[in-house]
Amino acid sequence: MRMNSVFLGLLVALLIAGPAYAHTGDHPVFSFTAGLEHPLGGLDHLLAMFAVGLLAAQLGGRAVWLVPGAFVAMMLVGALAGFSGVELPGIELGIALSIIAISLPVAFALGMPALTAMAYVGVFALFHGFAHGAELPADGAAAPYMLGFAISTALIHAAGIAVGLAGSRLANSAMPGRIAAAGVAAAGLVLAIA
Repeated sequence: MRMNSVFLGLLVALLIAGPAYAHTGDHPVFSFTAGLEHPLGGLDHLLAMFAVGLLAAQLGGRAVWLVPGAFVAMMLVGALAGFSGVELPGIELGIALSIIAISLPVAFALGMPALTAMAYVGVFALFHGFAHGAELPADGAAAPYMLGFAISTALIHAAGIAVGLAGSRLANSAMPGRIAAAGVAAAGLVLAIA
């Protein structure tokens, strides 16, 4: 039993440990912490991931976990593809459109089955993940970095879910979530045009 605990501790330490650089300067660090911070640094990623949470909250039930889970899973698939050198055209366009495409069904309360929503957000997650993975150098610490941005993404989803659920409970209406989604879609449109 103790050996399993030691092994698990070592595994976690290896995943979290970032690469060591002998020189300071322009070398980006691809570590667990850098992965955690990365989704927070780009408004396009932040808005799309928040919108996924709003969608999940609006759909309710099992979708609250399934939809964000599908996004994170497919984002990791996209990251592995990007890291592996697979070509995926239209990355920036896919990311920009994801903000609008995920927000509008919430803003208009279109609703959809959880499985449809999982597939819908999963397509856009591929673009987001690909962008994360493509920037990793071949000798970068891919596993801890990906774990970091997966956790950060899940936390941003949770924030969207919290806002969507709290708004509907406080107002006894889906309108606060719909208004938030309309704002996210408008911001996405501005980012897509700019």
